[in-house]
Amino acid sequence: MRSFLLLAILIMTGCAVGPNYKRPAVNTPATFRGGPEVVSTNSFADLPWWGVFKDPVLQDLVREALTNNYDLRITLTRVDQARAIQAQARSQFLPQVGYAGEAARGRDMYLGAPTLFPRPTTTDSYLAGFEALWEIDLWGRVRRMNEGARANFMASQEGRRAVQISLVSGVAGAYFELLELDDQLTIAQSTRDSYGRTLKLFSDQHAGGLASKLEVSRAELALCSVTATIPEIERQIALKENEINTFLGRNPGPVARTSTLLAQEMPVEIPVGLPSNLLERRPDVRAAEQQVRAANAEIGVAVGDFLPRIGLTTFYGGTSMDFDKLLKSEQCLWSAAATAAGPVFTGGRLTGHHRQTKAAWEETKLRYQQTALSAFREVSDALISHRRFEDERGEQAQAVDAGREAVELATARYQEGKASYYEVLEAQQLLYPAENSLSRIEAARRLTIVQLYKSLGGGWENIESSTRAAGIVRHDEAAKVP
Repeated sequence: MRSFLLLAILIMTGCAVGPNYKRPAVNTPATFRGGPEVVSTNSFADLPWWGVFKDPVLQDLVREALTNNYDLRITLTRVDQARAIQAQARSQFLPQVGYAGEAARGRDMYLGAPTLFPRPTTTDSYLAGFEALWEIDLWGRVRRMNEGARANFMASQEGRRAVQISLVSGVAGAYFELLELDDQLTIAQSTRDSYGRTLKLFSDQHAGGLASKLEVSRAELALCSVTATIPEIERQIALKENEINTFLGRNPGPVARTSTLLAQEMPVEIPVGLPSNLLERRPDVRAAEQQVRAANAEIGVAVGDFLPRIGLTTFYGGTSMDFDKLLKSEQCLWSAAATAAGPVFTGGRLTGHHRQTKAAWEETKLRYQQTALSAFREVSDALISHRRFEDERGEQAQAVDAGREAVELATARYQEGKASYYEVLEAQQLLYPAENSLSRIEAARRLTIVQLYKSLGGGWENIESSTRAAGIVRHDEAAKVP
């Protein structure tokens, strides 16, 4: 009786072999480099994605991608697999009940075993029953297995969230790049028209004997050079549309859009929160931590393999030479037994496995710390890029304004005979790349916002809220898993 009470107390206390989990230390900076001077606990990533990307067309594209994207759907199947594996591990807490039956016919045999009858006899024999096996988790080995399976399941959930954030940022980034290509196409077409007007001006001057053939040829060269860039831009537009359609799970085709690059709103303030909060927000960091937790639990499982496994076995059934008497009470069989089994000599197998789990834990710990370090860097890179692009945009906008004014003045001076054709062509040739540079900067400013939103964690809570009603994220099912 005392032994039974001691066994019950040990089981109820929940002691488990192996180390208890402790989050690995991370060298967290006090502030983000390139961030605002005044540190705020609020974060830009708290905003829902539809609050950051306000273009209605872009919002529709993101919603469709969250529904149909193949990468996300593949990730959901991995979540289902991890959930099923956790259910398998959790089942070991409960008795395993099965059934067995056997029918045999033999000479001086009963259920396959030799038997001595008074004289040689051919008989039939039948057996039917139920058996139950239950491993008493005295050392916590099963609990560690369940802990590891749950951590892997949670890591798969975080992986799904990371894919969602990458998908939203991927669609938004590709959309802004598409609008940038639209802007470049507009600039190229406008420059082509401007060069066309210059060519006509020089041609008219040449026809009147006021200009040389050289002027006409130089103007034609400039026109053809710009015109030749248009097919390349159109090719890039088609490829970018195909990329967006891939995000959406569509076949290649055009992407309808009604907005322009400059019409895309930019947030006025971008708080980034505390660096320490990033460890709690970013799904890839959270997934890496769950991998550390799972590896830590595997050490406990490996330690438990050194210890004896204690279990209970039971059997209840019946046996008879006549099938119709198989279930009669006088043919009833039953048994109950306690078992204990453990290793004595394994040739170093268990020791090797234990060392392997410890090395795997060290690997996952280093990966977690590396992932956290990469997260801090990505936020800092985005903040620095955002600030520099803001400064660059102001200077480039002034350059474009000056270039446009120079083209107008040079053209007017040429028509008045006060300037040579070199001034006109030079002004036009300087304006075209300046306008393209401004378009590139405007796109980079918006792409930096996308990158910052992603690097901060991207408000995956809002993504789940918006997609749960459509059945994309089965978070309600995951919440039921203990």
